Amino acid sequence: MAVLAFIFLLAFVQAESASLLTSSPIFGPRQVTGLLGGSVTVKCFYPPTSVNRHSRKYWCKESTRQCSTIISSNGYVSREFKGRALITDFPENGIFTILISELRRGDMGMYKCGVSLNDNGLSFRVKLDVSEDSTVPDEAQLIYVEQHGSVTMHCDLGAQYASARKYLCKMSKNDCYTVIDSYGKIDPAYEGRVLLTFLGTPGSFSIFMTQLKKKDSGSYLCGAGIYGAGGESKELDIHVYEGTLVPKGQLVARGVQGGSVSVECHYDPKENYTRKQWCKLEKNRCLPLINDFGYVMDSYEGRIVMHDNPSNGTFTILLNQLNEKDAGFYWCVVDGKEERRSATELKIVEGKPNLVIDNEINAVVGAPLKLSCSYSCEYADYEKYWCKWKNTGCEPLVLSTQNENGLVVNCDATNRILSLNFDQVSRTDQGWYWCGVRRGGHYAETTAMHLEVQEVFQNPKEDSSADKEPSDIIPEVNPRSRGLPLNEAKEATGVESPVDSHEDSKNSSVLVSTLVPLGVVFLLLVAIGIVVKRKVFKHSDLVSVGSYRTNISMTDFENVRQYGAKDNVCMEDANETQLGTMDENITSGSPKETGKPKKTKRGSTEEIEMAYTTVLLNEGNKTPARRDQEQ
Repeated sequence: MAVLAFIFLLAFVQAESASLLTSSPIFGPRQVTGLLGGSVTVKCFYPPTSVNRHSRKYWCKESTRQCSTIISSNGYVSREFKGRALITDFPENGIFTILISELRRGDMGMYKCGVSLNDNGLSFRVKLDVSEDSTVPDEAQLIYVEQHGSVTMHCDLGAQYASARKYLCKMSKNDCYTVIDSYGKIDPAYEGRVLLTFLGTPGSFSIFMTQLKKKDSGSYLCGAGIYGAGGESKELDIHVYEGTLVPKGQLVARGVQGGSVSVECHYDPKENYTRKQWCKLEKNRCLPLINDFGYVMDSYEGRIVMHDNPSNGTFTILLNQLNEKDAGFYWCVVDGKEERRSATELKIVEGKPNLVIDNEINAVVGAPLKLSCSYSCEYADYEKYWCKWKNTGCEPLVLSTQNENGLVVNCDATNRILSLNFDQVSRTDQGWYWCGVRRGGHYAETTAMHLEVQEVFQNPKEDSSADKEPSDIIPEVNPRSRGLPLNEAKEATGVESPVDSHEDSKNSSVLVSTLVPLGVVFLLLVAIGIVVKRKVFKHSDLVSVGSYRTNISMTDFENVRQYGAKDNVCMEDANETQLGTMDENITSGSPKETGKPKKTKRGSTEEIEMAYTTVLLNEGNKTPARRDQEQ
């Protein structure tokens, strides 16, 4: 019974030891091989914490009872390995190496590399083989990476495999299942955090993995062809340790159509980084969208910004105006001594934005302007701000502050409206403006609008009507005046119809063109009348006919009407004067008056001449008679 209890206790201790070794942050090669009489180098990794950097590093050989120290960083070297063992520590990199030379058959066995004051601390088991062959097998490439960190693996398999399928697979007990390949296949467990890229040399490629988890530790193969069916491969040994310096990144970000998202990226504030950027993962590449040098992809102008906070080791990406195409995986990238990358999946979900603003506003130079942004109740306790977008950032102008350009932010808490007021708009005010909220130093939702500034406000309707003929222009009617008579509708719009103006001018032209000829005819008639009257009065005093010259008084015309002369040619009852066959009958009136006596009408000049002739003839007849009487 006691023997069974002892066996059970021994199995439990061994299981606990294996568990401790598995969870140990110390990492090294599982097996190394050296040639007889040659040398071998063992590389061991440890978390670069302050305690570990100053702790003792050691290399010991296991036996049935204990692990006897061979060499340590304190300067100790065992007698058996004196002169042929060397330990070197690289605390800034978290690595120490052990070099064993003049290898002997007795050097084969199980060893440990560890970090501790004694040989029972944190360690990793390594098997050492000594071979008498001329060559030794290739060792697995060791990759030591912090949890949630990232790593790049390079594989060069030769130009003969330039056109072959490239892949990365993870070893299991009986198989090697594909993580990613050059045909586009990606294991769902690695989606969004692994990338295969071809390099310049034929047959070479690299694989990048980020957001690594503890369960990602293990043996991998990068190869060309198909695993188990020919081709070439290279072994990779990845160990993911638990880090404490950098917080875990944001795994998923959700936003609504037309809304925005905020993504925080973390890095070590104590490190010096040369670049920070955010990129979108696509096939065989991660497309840069923005970086801390002011670069912004053209298609993202006005809708993306980066806020860096070196004091706490974070930079925040704000992306608004979301659409379905924005869904996918994005990477936070920090370049420095060691490249750090973290992956975030962006999902577009159903819903409406909590910030509402006009997308496009037109303004005139010199005029005042007010931009309004309405927010939902859930942002009542948040800090609200306006900012003008630049490729280098969007510096918030918070409530009740004024900048040097005279921009003032006001908040109507009752109606939940945040406004940005311009005293006078200038050309430099044109651009993108953001309305946003934040709390506790963390940026939340944002929305954007574009301000277009013009020298003089141009009405598109007026521009289009300017090119039309007057007859084609239709007067614009205020919607409120619809249903009113046309004249009332014009008064409601406050604008006289171009059609009416055109008609008035046209009627005026017709009237003038009619009256002017009539006036000329009237003046000619008046002039003719004056000339005729002057002739009449001239002949009434002195008339000369042939050799006769006599004075004629008006008494000689005792009854002018009997001679056909008329005092007024316009009188309807003018009598006829018949003088031999010289009379000319003129019929006046309608055909119905044919039964009445016909009236003979003559022109006034003709009648006067005939009257004068008659008088002269009468005078001529009287003269011979007088002579006869005198005789």
